[in-house]
Amino acid sequence: MMRMLEAGEDPLFVARRMVIFAAEDVGNAEPQALQVAVAAKDAVHFVGLPEGRIPLAQAATFLATCPKSNAAYRAMLGASEDVRASGALPVPLHLRNAPTPLMKGLGYGAEYRYPHDYADAVVEQDYLPERLAGRRYYEPTDRGREREIAERLRGWRARRETKPQ
Repeated sequence: MMRMLEAGEDPLFVARRMVIFAAEDVGNAEPQALQVAVAAKDAVHFVGLPEGRIPLAQAATFLATCPKSNAAYRAMLGASEDVRASGALPVPLHLRNAPTPLMKGLGYGAEYRYPHDYADAVVEQDYLPERLAGRRYYEPTDRGREREIAERLRGWRARRETKPQ
């Protein structure tokens, strides 16, 4: 970072790279990383150089020492690939809004289950188009804060798999 700044690189370019790094490489292993990177960008924009190097250094050291996960990035790529491969697929009927009697009569919103009416705000309900049923995009790692997300998802999936049909 200092080599770039001393060579005359725009500090906002450095901050931009940190924001991307925070989201792509640190991800949900430390969700605060994105906030730190954006705050550094705002700070360097606000104070300029030479003092802007200080928040950039703080962000760089924070990001470098965070646990890393690109699981959210991989999920985005997988979902994007499915969109390109399958095109526009219809939203499941139970997720469609039914503002008119005709739409309600066509089944829009039928059998929708409001998650907050269920324990832990978790309900067995499909949200993907039928053609993509069962597809998983986000597979969290066991690194950093993402470990908590992975445990929560395992618990939800276990509840779903043991639920009587």
